[in-house]
Amino acid sequence: MQACNDYYYATRDPLGAAGDFTTAPEVSQMFGEMVGAVLADAWKRAGEPAGAIYVELGPGRGTLAADALRVLRSAGFAGEVHLVETSPVLRQAQAQAVPDALWHGSIDELPHRPLLLVANEFLDALPVRQHVGALERRVMIAAGGLAFDRDGEIVETSPARDEAVAAISRRLEADGGIALLIDYGHAKSAPGDTLQAIRGHAFAPVLDSSGEQDLTAHVDFESVARAAADAGAAVTPVITQGEWLNRLGIGARAAALADANPERASELADAVQRLTGRDEMGELFKVVAIHSAHWPPPAGFA
Repeated sequence: MQACNDYYYATRDPLGAAGDFTTAPEVSQMFGEMVGAVLADAWKRAGEPAGAIYVELGPGRGTLAADALRVLRSAGFAGEVHLVETSPVLRQAQAQAVPDALWHGSIDELPHRPLLLVANEFLDALPVRQHVGALERRVMIAAGGLAFDRDGEIVETSPARDEAVAAISRRLEADGGIALLIDYGHAKSAPGDTLQAIRGHAFAPVLDSSGEQDLTAHVDFESVARAAADAGAAVTPVITQGEWLNRLGIGARAAALADANPERASELADAVQRLTGRDEMGELFKVVAIHSAHWPPPAGFA
């Protein structure tokens, strides 16, 4: 999974109508604006610490960063922008959206400063392991193609995901800050196979076309929260994306934009529905925040 995704992301821009999938920031500017408002509010309530930086993991085309930073800058935040991205193709797109960004290949490369961090659809692309009983499920060559070596009730884990969350949490506890983790997944750990492939905005067989389609797995948010707490960070409750955005006032923001741009009213209403609707992204996608014990909990979770 890691090898396939490394190649996949390094060789293309997978986003948008011409790509394989569309993320929330590409649906509407309102998503990034809500993220920026939460980060700005937390930064101000923490006393506007000098040296704080905006950080995004897996920032896609830079759309979320650009929208969030517009709100942060208007609130007086003047910190640097640091993007964790390994794809040369996506770095080029990010440079267009956020010209003053600085890039890193891993979380460990980030400078030791208070973090205003967001990871949207980052954790789902980190590799998972699957076990059937006591045996790890593996991929083998069969009949000229790839196949799984065993079937049965599957338990998924993601040591890579847990370590990424622990690394973020250790930084927050050492340097201060908050992190918003937004992804599709389940709030409670449960057995099941969630590994999936997306190509051309449709599901595809997982073992077909290795490196030519997006491989992801649903995020186990109970495991994420446990990894963060074990690393010493404070953790908010896990809530759905729809509930979080509604608490933050996305409906009011859509109304304000529609008043200023009446021709966009229908488009904005559709975007709110897609981001918050139970049958759209609102229920499947979850949000959790982790933060330094010395920083206040971010808005939208209480």
